[in-house]
Amino acid sequence: MASLFTPSPTTTSSSGDTIYVAAVPLKAAAGPPQLIMSMAYSLNISNLQHFMVLIKPSSPIRQEVLVFDFQPRNPESIEAAISLLSGNLIPGVVLQRRLKNVPRQRCWMVGPSKGNDAMEMAMEFNKSWETDLRVGFHDCRHYTNELVQHLTGEMQIVERLPRS
Repeated sequence: MASLFTPSPTTTSSSGDTIYVAAVPLKAAAGPPQLIMSMAYSLNISNLQHFMVLIKPSSPIRQEVLVFDFQPRNPESIEAAISLLSGNLIPGVVLQRRLKNVPRQRCWMVGPSKGNDAMEMAMEFNKSWETDLRVGFHDCRHYTNELVQHLTGEMQIVERLPRS
């Protein structure tokens, strides 16, 4: 895991929860969705990744990492795969789940949250997030950028991630 920034003295003195961004390659179910993803790769639509925001609580009581992400309501459907190429709106959903630890690969530390309870801040943010998903215009990249900005003040974090 890499840090995106060198923390300033004011950043390291914060008692906020630690915010991370993680990325995983997009996958598709076997059959037509997988064929459409292959077509996207062949059209040089590279760097197809799904981005998520992770919150590691500063409290010694809550040890699990919270994961927040935005994805199609039915991510393995043919409709979701077709929307990747067509740009149509599809129903999306904001998900929240828990991990035992921060992933060691493809995960970058952003820094501490502005508030003492980042989970509450994220849940409040999610209440106003529009859930119609449109790839390239309102998708996991936009969700990640905006949630990280809400939690830390850092802007356009996805664009600053390493491309490897």
